[in-house]
Amino acid sequence: MNAGRERLGALVRAVGAFHVTDRAMQAAQARIERALERGDVDAAARSAYLDAVRRYFEPYAREADGQLRHVDRELARLYQLQFNMTAERGVVAKRIEAVRGVLAALAEIGSE
Repeated sequence: MNAGRERLGALVRAVGAFHVTDRAMQAAQARIERALERGDVDAAARSAYLDAVRRYFEPYAREADGQLRHVDRELARLYQLQFNMTAERGVVAKRIEAVRGVLAALAEIGSE
């Protein structure tokens, strides 16, 4: 039971590190913190707190997953764009080299 209490305490501390503005979550956090201080966490208090944490954090997890997928798609698009631009730069650099060679040859012939 002590390990379970330690895990619950660690969860309470982790949740407490977040800036929570939701009043229901704030109230649940305050209740469980008081219960832990008193050493009076029964099954109902534990279950109520875990349910509150789940209701509060699951939507954020889904939102964060969606944001990560969006960022990954944008990065893939940018990597492809960078690859394409690098290839295009190589083509243009070869064209410049060839044109400069022609102009250098023209200058040599013109100075004869």
